[in-house]
Amino acid sequence: MKYASLGRSGMKVSKLCLGTMNFGVNTEEQEAFRMMDAALDAGINFFDTANIYGWGENAGRTEEIIGKWFSQGGGRREKVVLATKFYGDMNDQTDGPNTKEGLSGYKLRRHLEGSLRRLQTDHIELYQMHHVDRNVSWDELWEAYRIAMIQGKIGYAGSSNFAARDLVKAQYEAKNRGMLGLVSEQHRYNLLCRMPELEVLPAAEEHGIGVVAWSPLSGGLLGGNALKPPVSGSRTESTQEWINAHRAQLEAFSKLCQELGESEANVALAWTLQHPAMTAPIIGPRTVSQLEGSLRAVEIELSEEVLKKLDEIFPGPGGEAPQAYAW
Repeated sequence: MKYASLGRSGMKVSKLCLGTMNFGVNTEEQEAFRMMDAALDAGINFFDTANIYGWGENAGRTEEIIGKWFSQGGGRREKVVLATKFYGDMNDQTDGPNTKEGLSGYKLRRHLEGSLRRLQTDHIELYQMHHVDRNVSWDELWEAYRIAMIQGKIGYAGSSNFAARDLVKAQYEAKNRGMLGLVSEQHRYNLLCRMPELEVLPAAEEHGIGVVAWSPLSGGLLGGNALKPPVSGSRTESTQEWINAHRAQLEAFSKLCQELGESEANVALAWTLQHPAMTAPIIGPRTVSQLEGSLRAVEIELSEEVLKKLDEIFPGPGGEAPQAYAW
């Protein structure tokens, strides 16, 4: 496994991040335990979750599974750089209007305590805002983060789904308070979603924010199975329509991967790691075998010729703004 500092921090994380969104949904508890053990054995120390995972009435279930795994001991908690998120509705009926989606100092404190309890830990290395909330001031948010950091409950702050303007504002406001600010931005980025190259990735790189790519396989559609006949009931009508619309691209991509002797999934993951702003893509395996199959991605070196072919198959926005669209 390879490692890198997360943004401007000195904290080292693996170049693959284990996403846990399937835990308790598509992956049973015991398989999740085996997967997390296998991840540590492979050198993956960066685990990502969110308080809402488990979804709906089961929100929090994923964190509970991770907490049970930590409770087995054996240095599991000590070996993991743990990241979770807050923003969504946790279905806490005692919380009144504060159950709604959004950010606030109140919500940070309340949801942080809930995550710590479910995760059976006293601290979280990376506490991330799951989405931007422009109705809440940075005066409020950074003060709430500062208090939690002084208490030792949070190590670093991260964001997710922020626009470039939000990243810049967050860093500006943090600097005014003598704080490090954001060390990471979790953002959707893959061969079929290259819009972040215009603004978000350049802003993150300039301001010392490590980017963590979510959905690097575009929901599995870049994983090689999109061109295979679907198992009955396994695909929605809209997904099939999307595949049909992009079939030529997916076929060309599959042919290129065959020429390289690599799986589509690993080439897609390796491609995300080429961008200098990128720290790690999030892999979301459902089984241990899927996890093990992803490890090859960090070893793949894509040549300039291959990168050019990928640009031809999956055209990006043309570079960074404003050069991508103005003289």
